[in-house]
Amino acid sequence: MSKKGPNEDEKFLFVDKDFLNSPMAQADWAAKKLVWIPSERHGFEAASIKEEHGDEVLVELADSAKKVTVNKDDIQKMNPPKFSKVEDMAELTCLNEASVLHNIRERYFSGLIYTYSGLFCVVVNPYKMLPIYSEKIVEMYKGKKRHEVPPHIYSITDNAYRNMMQDREDQSILCTGESGAGKTENTKKVIQYLAVVASSHKGKKDSSAGELEKQLLQANPILEAFGNAKTIKNDNSSRFGKFIRINFDVTGYIVGANIETYLLEKSRCIRQAKIERAFHIFYYMIAGAKDNVKEELLLEPFSNYRFLVAGHVQIPAQQDDEMFEETMEAMTILGFTDEERIDMLKVCSTVMQLGNIEFKKERNQEQATMPDNTAAQKVCHLQGINVTDFTRAILTPRIKVGREVVQKAQTKEQADFAIEALAKAVFERLFRWILGRVNKALDKTKRQGASFLGILDIAGFEIFEDNSFEQLCINYTNEKLQQLFNHTMFILEQEEYQREGIEWNFIDFGLDLQPCIELIERPNNPPGILALLDEECWFPKATDVSFVEKLMNTQGNHVKFAKSKQLKDKTEFSLLHYAGKVDYNATAWLTKNMDPLNDNVTALLNNSSSLFVQDLWKDSDRVVGLDTIAKMSDSSMGGGSKTKKGMFRTVGQLYKESLAKLMTTLHNTQPNFVRCIIPNHEKRAGKLDANLVLEQLRCNGVLEGIRICRQGFPNRIVFQEFRQRYEILAASAIPKGFMDGKQACCLMIKHLDLDPNLYRIGQSKIFFRTGVLAQLEEERDLKITVIIIAFQAQARGFLARKAFAKRQQQLTAMKVIQRNCAAYLKLRNWQWWRLFTKVKPLLQVTRQEEEMGLKEEELQKSKENATKYQSELNEITLKHTTILEERNALQEQLQAETELYAEAEEMRVRLAAKKQELEEILHEMEARLDEEEERSQTFLVEKKKMQQQMQELEEHLEEEEDARQKMHLEKVTCEGKIKKLEDDILVMEDHNNKLLKERKLMEERVADYSTNLAEEEEKSKNLTKLKNKHESMISELEVRLKKEEKTRQELDKIKRKLEAESNDLQEQLADLQAQIADLKAQLAKKEEELQNSLARLEDETAQKNNALKKIRELEGHISDLQEDLDSERAARNKAEKIKRDLGEELEALKSELEDTLDSTATQQELRAKREQEVTSLKRAIEDENRTHESQIHEMRQKHTQAVEELTEQLEQSKRVKTTLEKAKQALEKETSELTVEVRSLIQAKQDGEHKRKKLEGQVTDLQSRFNDSEKQKAELGERCSKITVELESVTSILNEAEGKVIKLNKDVASFSSQLQDTQELLAEETRQKLQFSTKLRQAEDDKNSLQEQLEEEMEAKRNVERQVSTLNIQLSDSKKKLEEMCGNNELLEESKKRLQRDLEAANTQFEEKASAYDKLEKTKNRLQQELEDTLMDLDNQRQNVSNLEKKQKKFDQMLAEEKSISCKYADERDRAEAEAREKETKALSLARALDEAQDAREELERANKALRVEMEDLISSKDDVGKNVHELEKSKRGLEAQVEEMKTQLEELEDELQAAEDGKLRLEVNMQALKAQFERDQQGRDEMGEEKKRQLVKQVRELETELEDERKQRASAAAAKKKLETDMKDLEGQIDAANKGRDEAIKQLRKIQAQMKDFQRELEDARAAREEVLMTAKESEKKAKGLEAELMQLQEDLASAERARKQAEAERDELSDELASNSSGKSALSDEKRRLEAKISQLEEELEEEQSNMEILNDRLRKSTQQVEQMNNELQTERSASQKNESGRQQMERQNKEMKAKLSEMENQVKSKFKSSITALEVKVAQLEEQLEQENREKQVTAKSLRQKDKKLKDVIMQVEDERKQAEQYKDQAEKANTRMKQLKRQLEESEEESQRATAARRKLQRELDEATEANDAMSREVNSLKSKLRRGNEPSFGSAPRRMGGGRRAVEDASEEEADSQTDFNGKSAD
Repeated sequence: MSKKGPNEDEKFLFVDKDFLNSPMAQADWAAKKLVWIPSERHGFEAASIKEEHGDEVLVELADSAKKVTVNKDDIQKMNPPKFSKVEDMAELTCLNEASVLHNIRERYFSGLIYTYSGLFCVVVNPYKMLPIYSEKIVEMYKGKKRHEVPPHIYSITDNAYRNMMQDREDQSILCTGESGAGKTENTKKVIQYLAVVASSHKGKKDSSAGELEKQLLQANPILEAFGNAKTIKNDNSSRFGKFIRINFDVTGYIVGANIETYLLEKSRCIRQAKIERAFHIFYYMIAGAKDNVKEELLLEPFSNYRFLVAGHVQIPAQQDDEMFEETMEAMTILGFTDEERIDMLKVCSTVMQLGNIEFKKERNQEQATMPDNTAAQKVCHLQGINVTDFTRAILTPRIKVGREVVQKAQTKEQADFAIEALAKAVFERLFRWILGRVNKALDKTKRQGASFLGILDIAGFEIFEDNSFEQLCINYTNEKLQQLFNHTMFILEQEEYQREGIEWNFIDFGLDLQPCIELIERPNNPPGILALLDEECWFPKATDVSFVEKLMNTQGNHVKFAKSKQLKDKTEFSLLHYAGKVDYNATAWLTKNMDPLNDNVTALLNNSSSLFVQDLWKDSDRVVGLDTIAKMSDSSMGGGSKTKKGMFRTVGQLYKESLAKLMTTLHNTQPNFVRCIIPNHEKRAGKLDANLVLEQLRCNGVLEGIRICRQGFPNRIVFQEFRQRYEILAASAIPKGFMDGKQACCLMIKHLDLDPNLYRIGQSKIFFRTGVLAQLEEERDLKITVIIIAFQAQARGFLARKAFAKRQQQLTAMKVIQRNCAAYLKLRNWQWWRLFTKVKPLLQVTRQEEEMGLKEEELQKSKENATKYQSELNEITLKHTTILEERNALQEQLQAETELYAEAEEMRVRLAAKKQELEEILHEMEARLDEEEERSQTFLVEKKKMQQQMQELEEHLEEEEDARQKMHLEKVTCEGKIKKLEDDILVMEDHNNKLLKERKLMEERVADYSTNLAEEEEKSKNLTKLKNKHESMISELEVRLKKEEKTRQELDKIKRKLEAESNDLQEQLADLQAQIADLKAQLAKKEEELQNSLARLEDETAQKNNALKKIRELEGHISDLQEDLDSERAARNKAEKIKRDLGEELEALKSELEDTLDSTATQQELRAKREQEVTSLKRAIEDENRTHESQIHEMRQKHTQAVEELTEQLEQSKRVKTTLEKAKQALEKETSELTVEVRSLIQAKQDGEHKRKKLEGQVTDLQSRFNDSEKQKAELGERCSKITVELESVTSILNEAEGKVIKLNKDVASFSSQLQDTQELLAEETRQKLQFSTKLRQAEDDKNSLQEQLEEEMEAKRNVERQVSTLNIQLSDSKKKLEEMCGNNELLEESKKRLQRDLEAANTQFEEKASAYDKLEKTKNRLQQELEDTLMDLDNQRQNVSNLEKKQKKFDQMLAEEKSISCKYADERDRAEAEAREKETKALSLARALDEAQDAREELERANKALRVEMEDLISSKDDVGKNVHELEKSKRGLEAQVEEMKTQLEELEDELQAAEDGKLRLEVNMQALKAQFERDQQGRDEMGEEKKRQLVKQVRELETELEDERKQRASAAAAKKKLETDMKDLEGQIDAANKGRDEAIKQLRKIQAQMKDFQRELEDARAAREEVLMTAKESEKKAKGLEAELMQLQEDLASAERARKQAEAERDELSDELASNSSGKSALSDEKRRLEAKISQLEEELEEEQSNMEILNDRLRKSTQQVEQMNNELQTERSASQKNESGRQQMERQNKEMKAKLSEMENQVKSKFKSSITALEVKVAQLEEQLEQENREKQVTAKSLRQKDKKLKDVIMQVEDERKQAEQYKDQAEKANTRMKQLKRQLEESEEESQRATAARRKLQRELDEATEANDAMSREVNSLKSKLRRGNEPSFGSAPRRMGGGRRAVEDASEEEADSQTDFNGKSAD
């Protein structure tokens, strides 16, 4: 962010930091002491302090250099240049108005319009388009935090959106500011950004026009058209406040929006200023509507409308017709219909036409008239009302006075006021309707909004010259918003201080604004301004003056209330807001608060023919009518009263409520504050009016926020930054070395002596009050200036000293030149010098012969040198060829290594591909998991459905109970009928008595009628007979009817319920069983996969451990090699003896290998026999499996048959039901006929009595029978339900038992695998021992595997026995229940006794058969387990055979490799010997050269002596002086030539030495490169191993999480199952209560009898199966005997292994004797012995731990095997034997380790060269064994796991093999590198020895040369002395010429010596 962006658009966002970091600006600020002073023009000006006089200060202005005296309190501190153009003004160290204004100004002039001020984002209107709102910028701000990007409205929006998504907390963005400051534009940018970021159609193409985001963006043009207007300050000023609430779902997509508006300036539609416009829609409509639309809307030109004051005012860069089209398009996108649009435009046209209605006064009266009603007609046409009614309502409205309604004439002023009020109300209602319609369009989605983001666009604090009711509402809103800001800022500050642990007395700054808010909104005690205003509106004859007076009386003493200074106007008062004092004028406040309308006109509009108009005026009954205004005519026009409270609500009340709602929503959100500022009123870009901006900063609360910041610690710096910047001030306080940042800061603060009140130290930051950082900056600048001055002084001193030294050197040079010039001038005129210059060239002619002789001698010498050089060249070429060969070999090695690296890279690629495959498999598994979760969800849904079905069943039961109650009621009614019949019979008896009395009276007439009586008696007898018959028939039929009806109904109910429930339960059971089976299978798969992954992890860890062991071994090898080098230096002479010993040892090793191969052949034969036995066992077990599967299939078939029989019985019951229904219908017909007959027969008395008696007896009998049958039916139903429950429980228990058996088998397998793993770990550690212990280990492994098999068999056997016992218990319980059922059935029928006897017999047989079957199953399971174990053994044996074969092959390969290595070593030894010989020859040649040099020296000495003799002769003989001189010169030249030859020889020797040293350096470089490469390879391997380990750990964790999830699912499934079982039991209880019926019980008995027959059949089948199983058991016993024989064989093998152990002990004793003899060199090997002993101890500890683990497992096995005593005894005996074997084996291992240690000591002593190879072989053998064991493990794992995973396991095995190959390759490379290292070390040592020899020879030669030169110098001195003596001794006449010659020669010698000198000094003193 600090760097300037490269693009053009980013320069308007990023600050240029070059100026901020400039030292010039910093120095200027520090030097001048710059401050701010107040200025009328610029707000504040920069000035520098010059003088201070008390409270006054003399300052010099920075711009004009003018000096001014200012009061000290008016000065404000200036921030250092470091804080210039800071992005967050809260970071300013000097927080004051001047600094804030300066920062905003600087950023504004740089094109940076956005600036943070704490929580605020301050926006300055640029008055031009900036390229900072493009899609690129949107992408730049997406998902970025506030401090990561420069300030922007997008950053505020994105942070709010991200906070909403992360914290799930609703957000709000509050945009406030003056008109023209850019609130609306910033709101648009917020919505645009959210539409891009949170669009629900991101991945799709743009859909249709109705897309939600598009609608949200298009809602703005509509609201702007109807709510925005052109003002003086702004061309597109929003004349209303709005709160846009955008709803988001959980995923962060926009799902809807809602817009609320506040304080629409509706008066703008009737009057505006001259340059201003009304709402845009009026101009758009007139300019853009088509002709047909204009005709429909009755539109006219702009100048015809009175409400459009200035006519058509054009907005620059905007066309009204285009904007009209845009508005219409936005309406279509939001779903406005054409009719709605026309109706809206009609309302707008109505508003304009209302302004054209003119009223005039009548001449003599004040009554208003309407001379021209064309405008009224247009209004009425557009609104769909009558013109006459409208004019009457306007001019003479009907007003209610008391109880009467009166027409009152209106004055012109009243009529104008009514029209204007109507226009305002119409437009306001239209605006509200549009808002509701837009909200409906935006909130039509069905998705639920999880959270929302609100954008508040509302006018800022306003202070005008004339402030009215609207300004009070706006300022009241801003007070509340500022209080919200102060409160949130207080909370954030509190959180910051609490987080940092700072002590601070917290102040809620939001409470500062509470007095002013309470003054406005307080309801009572005392009432606030709004409450008083509402109260005045309620009282009649109240005026604005009375309101202000009342306000003065109640609130006159309030802190925030002030009386106006102007006493002229009584309606003025003042309030002290946070932004300043505001004077309010209360004229027309009562009218504005009530907002009255002509209720006659509103009633007309409510009854309009236009539905749209009716919808607008549907709440016209709540309008403030003219009757309220009529009562104010006496006092004022604007006053009003409220006669009925609650009829209407004032504007103040409504606004207060809406503001309260807004504040509650804002308090529930996390607010983000945006403050928009207008820079100037001229709408000019780049101009900033300082006073205007300061006023807005006050009004917007920015300065208020700064005031809050000043109270605390606004400047906060991280410890590191504080220390980095200000450590220079306290450099001595902080000690050297590391120190915590907090401690360092504490020490610095103590050193600086700061006041504790000025700072606080937190947990991560240090907090300062305002101005402290500026003070620290000043001190820092002073310190830096001191340091820089000192640095400059030092630099200048250095430069001056350097110049002075240069001058001195120049002076000395000048002196030398002068001296030389003087010498030359002296010699120039000297005669001898001239003679010398002339004679010097002539001297060479005389010496030609001598020179020729010298040349010939030089030729001979050069030839000799050439021959020498040729021989040396030949030697060097030989060396060169050898070096080239070595280089080629190295290149080949390099190529081989590069090929290996390429192979490794390929392997890595393969592994990566395999890793990807595994990851895909993982993803598949995750997908499966998801599917399983979905299934579980479906199961839950099904569960809910089941619960619903259960509820339905309960409801059905309740219905059945209701039906039963109805039947009971019918029974009661029947009894009532019977009673009525009895009453009738009594009446008939009375009648009979009367007739008898009459008969007595009529006895006299009897005689006459006797004949008639006799006939009638006969008839009566016949009738009574018939009547009796019919009555008996009726009674029987009625009884049958009732019985059959009841039984039929009950049977129907029971049958339906049972059918539904049985079907549902069967389906549920089947589904649950299937689900359980699937879950179990999946669990098993997952467990197996987990085991596989754990095994892989263990393999990987084992590989890693092996690699670490290899590294340690290689390090040991390196140390050994170093020791070997030392020993080789000491024992070079003994190399041949060691070679012979090694050959003998190799032969011994070969013999041992042959012995081991013989033993493996015998084992292979044994394994072949075992394989044959195992195949036979396999076949037998397969046959048993087939028989078992066939039996299970038969059982399943029987079960299905039983189910089918049950279904058939159900169908039969259905048929019986149908027949019963038919019989019921027939009976109903018969009863109808019989009732007719009964009525005819009731007349007879006697018959009635008989009938009554019979009916009573029958009723009692029937009741007793019915009760008995109900009891029997209930008992039978309960038994049936119990039997069904028991059957289901038995089946579930069986399923659970099967699942447990599977689980136990799996657990057994897992335990066996764990045991095998532990044993394999033991084997891994023991396999590193010598090869002769392999037989013993194999036998022990076989024994252990057999023990494990036995233990597993025992565990499985016990588990199966437990299961069988539980099943037997369950069967016995079921049998008991069956017996109880049979006992209950005996009460009903006698035949049940016979059935019971049969049942008991069958049960006994069944028990016998079941027990036999269980035993057979046990034996079968045991045999199966034995077979599996034998199969596992067979596989293991096969694997061991294959492994041994592989080992044999690998050992052969290793032998071949060892042979090749020995050959290589021999070749290398030969080469080394040849090189040694060559170097010896070189040394001899050098010795010869030395001897020759010594001879030459002796010759020279002899010559010297001869010369001395000659000199003496010369002295004696003075005549031959010249000749002797010539001879001396010859001898001197010869000596010089010899000296030069010696020098050349020395140089050649030095060159050879240099070459040798270069070779040594090359070898060292090669060594280092090889070491580095080896280390890199090792690191790469380690990293690969670690990465694999991490991946495996991740996989294991993921599998563990999956397992936990599955366990949870399993637990939830079990819980659900339990719930279902409880529900089932409840249902069954209900069914038992409902199951009543005797016939049904009989049917169930028959079914039970049929089931008993089926059970008998199954028992017979079980007997047959038992016999088959017995046969198989006998066969298995035979197999067990065979296995026992094999055990005996294994014991014999153990005995042979013990014999081998004894032999090994004997060999160990022999070796120990040998070791005792070889006691030399123990001191060097004692450390290694200790190390090996430590390793042995570690291994022993690990063995003990594993033994403890084994003992724990054995204890568990013992606990599980307590029931069977025989097997326990056998196991204990075997364990004791195995423990003995193990102890012996451990002793053997320890002895082997000791022997190994001793052997290693022997090898270190004797086998210095081949030790590394032997150890490498051992390591290889151990590694190969480990790898084989790993392969065995993997094969066992694959055998246990499912066959589906075979491919994956093969891939894993391939990976392991590849890695093993890589490891082998790396081992080979390491061995090769070691051998090469040895060679190089040897060569190095040899070269070092040679170099030492050469240096010694060189030193000798140097000494001899020095001696020769000294002798030569002495000789030359003697010669010179002799010459001088000769010269002096000669005569003057004779020696003049020679003397001159000698002087000339001497001058020449002097000149030559001076030329050779560094400083040439010419002197001619020898002339004397």
